[in-house]
Amino acid sequence: MKLNHLNLTVSDVKATVDFLVKYFGLQIGNTRGNTFAVLFDDGGLVLTLMKGNQVSYPNTFHIGFIQESEDRVNEINQHMKDDGFDVEPPQRSHAWTFYVQAPGGFTVEVLC
Repeated sequence: MKLNHLNLTVSDVKATVDFLVKYFGLQIGNTRGNTFAVLFDDGGLVLTLMKGNQVSYPNTFHIGFIQESEDRVNEINQHMKDDGFDVEPPQRSHAWTFYVQAPGGFTVEVLC
């Protein structure tokens, strides 16, 4: 069995799309202004984003993007830092990892 799609409710669809395309290479399938978007990854996952007025995920909720190397995790971390995101340096935990608050109101883990 394979997970086919995931829907996230976000406070700003356009900013979230821009973030996911820029840092993680997702491809845009369809958008409807700042209310709805369909994104695809290279593994076949469909990620839909829907605008919500009250976005509130539990503290432990996050989505993760696995990278091919620790160097790539470091590169993404530095790129986000250079772009003004408040990110801590990667650290060794269950993986080489860091977390960032994405536009739209949810947390993203970047790991290898």
